[in-house]
Amino acid sequence: MPPDATATATAIPARAWSVLIASTLAFTVCFMVWMMFGVIGIPIQRQLNLNATEFGLLTAMPVLTGSLVRVPLGIWTDRYGGRIVMTVLMASTVPAIWLMAYATQYWQFLVIGLFVGLSGGAFSVGTPYVARWFPKNRQGMAMGVYGAGNSGSAVNKFLAPALLLVGGWTLVPQVYAAVMAGAVVLFWLFSAQDARHLVTHNVSFMAQLQALKDRRVLKYCQYYSIVFGGYVALALWMVQYYVGEYGLSIQVGALLAACFSLPGGVLRAVGGVLSDRYGAHKVTWWVLWVSWICLFLLSYPQTDFSITTLHGVKTFHIGLNVYAFTALLGVLGVAWAFGKASVFKYISDDYPQNIGAISGIVGLAGGLGGFVLPILFGVLLDWTGIRSSAFMLLYGVVWVSLIWMYRTEMRDTDVLGSRPAPSAA
Repeated sequence: MPPDATATATAIPARAWSVLIASTLAFTVCFMVWMMFGVIGIPIQRQLNLNATEFGLLTAMPVLTGSLVRVPLGIWTDRYGGRIVMTVLMASTVPAIWLMAYATQYWQFLVIGLFVGLSGGAFSVGTPYVARWFPKNRQGMAMGVYGAGNSGSAVNKFLAPALLLVGGWTLVPQVYAAVMAGAVVLFWLFSAQDARHLVTHNVSFMAQLQALKDRRVLKYCQYYSIVFGGYVALALWMVQYYVGEYGLSIQVGALLAACFSLPGGVLRAVGGVLSDRYGAHKVTWWVLWVSWICLFLLSYPQTDFSITTLHGVKTFHIGLNVYAFTALLGVLGVAWAFGKASVFKYISDDYPQNIGAISGIVGLAGGLGGFVLPILFGVLLDWTGIRSSAFMLLYGVVWVSLIWMYRTEMRDTDVLGSRPAPSAA
């Protein structure tokens, strides 16, 4: 590390690290709650006799509200500060989480899920909040560490199945409500507020949204709908995929699904460091190509075919076994972890004075991807009967982003060399 980089790192005050740690812990709990249906949705599906589309809608409902509130939350964070907004947001979800244990009908789960989903808006609060505590050349790292709170999805896959064994699915929301309440207290105690980080109040709401006219924002939304929206969708879908495709128990399926969720969350911090060092463009480009390869292989359905030979008819089977499937899923999780960090490095580079509003917009796009995709997974499964159709859909979405990126960024960019790549379109 160059001497000036070391000096910059040692100059970061302890309060900044306290804010980062407290915020990351809070976001981990929020994401754990947000992904709750990924595990408890399976016994609920059996209890209510839901088809795949209804199951997809059930898991997606919290993602909808968590996405829609991201833009206003990002703007309020710019104006009022992350400490206040995050505390109020987390506290507001506790009653809904608790009530989930008492739902008995499908519509009740959907309605309560909307309120539980507010926890998903925490990302647009914490991203600008922690970024402003760090110098520009360390913001990718800070946002990456905070984004590692996505590992709450993996925590859910470890904790919820254990609670299912102890007291059934109703115990999960009761415990999660208590955990969220405790996280509210810890966040308030160890976070801080700095008036210098606030956007002045004479900046109008519409002025903050002017960046929507910038075509780069739309492109970043497309990238994020894959690396985050796809991550959320698969995190919700994979446990039941393992149960249905490979005949595993919920506990084993959740454990294997965590091989995707855990690196997809924790390694986001590494993606932030790589984005600081090599630039957002290079990291995102290679993330998309790795995703394309993994999704191509994951898309292939279990296939049996017969051919006539000199010695009679022979039958062959082609398909991923559970080990190969899990390995590919893990690589995809790592790639998307890097991609989630690199997209927000684009934002901190291009919109340093408007991180909250832009991160809210891009986060909204990613969240809506996480809402729409599970529903489409269910529709495709009901229509085709092929479980890997979920990966076929994602494969097509990645193709769109690769083409878009090539046309707007790649033609004049040295990807393999050391020259920094421009993040602008």
